[in-house]
Amino acid sequence: MKRLRTHRVLASVAALAAVVSLPACGAEVGTERSGASAVKPVVSADAVKVGLLNSLSGTMAISEVTVRNSLRLAIDEINADGGVLGRKIVPVSEDGASDWPTFAEKAGKLVRKDRVAATFGCWTSASRKAVKPVFEKYRSPLFYPVQYEGMEQSPYIFYAGATTNQQIIPALDYLKKEGVKSLYLVGSDYVFPRTANKEIRAYAKANGIEIAGEDYAPLGSTEFATITNKVKASGADAVFNTLNGDSNVSFFKEYKSAELNPKELPVVSVSIAEEEVKGIGAQYLKGQLTSWNYYQTTPSAKNKSFVAAYKKRYGADKPTSDPMEAAYTSVYLWKAMVEKAGSFDVEKVRKAADGVTYDAPEGKVTVDGETQHIEKTARIGRIRGDGLIEEVWNSGGPIKPDPFLKSYDWASGLS
Repeated sequence: MKRLRTHRVLASVAALAAVVSLPACGAEVGTERSGASAVKPVVSADAVKVGLLNSLSGTMAISEVTVRNSLRLAIDEINADGGVLGRKIVPVSEDGASDWPTFAEKAGKLVRKDRVAATFGCWTSASRKAVKPVFEKYRSPLFYPVQYEGMEQSPYIFYAGATTNQQIIPALDYLKKEGVKSLYLVGSDYVFPRTANKEIRAYAKANGIEIAGEDYAPLGSTEFATITNKVKASGADAVFNTLNGDSNVSFFKEYKSAELNPKELPVVSVSIAEEEVKGIGAQYLKGQLTSWNYYQTTPSAKNKSFVAAYKKRYGADKPTSDPMEAAYTSVYLWKAMVEKAGSFDVEKVRKAADGVTYDAPEGKVTVDGETQHIEKTARIGRIRGDGLIEEVWNSGGPIKPDPFLKSYDWASGLS
């Protein structure tokens, strides 16, 4: 039945993508030679609209609500400083509801009805892939804030989170350096974990690391007793975790119930940041590893002011995290691109993107115009008892994005 439901969801995504690709009645549409219909954003003398597309309900809300909050913070800061090209940014927020057809529907609404100049959002790769044909059809930019599995490039997506060689491969290099000889792979059953684990298997084969087991659970699943028992019996040196959303709560509670601990069987996670730690409970995660490009504890003057501003607005007990910071940074990068182009015209903004830099809370970031990914510094962290994450290793500087892993011989044939 689970497979049947998955097939139905995928079919719904495909059907909805076909629906939203039809031209909107009354929209201002221009046609390129390719036949793609471009919906021009509406820009008045004093305002420009942008879309915020995040899961504000459902299994992914634990992660995405705070991303939306950080987007609002960046917008308000920019507006207080004079806006973009003299225009105030007006956000239009939509709830993807942790449902991929809903994401595609809302993306179409933002582009065709609201006529936004750019959209910021999505979290899972399933949601990104659901909206990708919408943004490509109407030639409207999406700024995607979350790390992902790579193997993708779109002229109308700017990938503000890490790609594989900026997060997963540095994590594998770190584990190898720490003497890990075998891994157990645990993930949610959708495109990001499946593709990431395919890449991990290729890395492991080339680096003498055994894959002791591989298991997937439906997104939102709370049943992890069987998987945890298999992990415990596997003899693996470490677990590579690509679970997303609130499934992590159940997994780590089962992990602790099985009397597993991070000294004997550490878990490295690539979708658990400070906000998820707070939701899961630091008592279940203390000592576990994460791989990101930013932590609340990242030392910089810019980060200090970002953290202070976020806490002042949303509460002193509210942590910041990598996807939140990447989302916040993406708004400033869009602003810089628009100002470099001197226009909100999408094609002019895309042409101006290459080399745009921003002194972000995570450190200096630069847009790679060829791939529309961002140069980012990789950071391995260990979760503390207070719920924050302490950096234990970093790459020493920004890593140029390589979404198709072209620079790795062992990855040939993956894309």
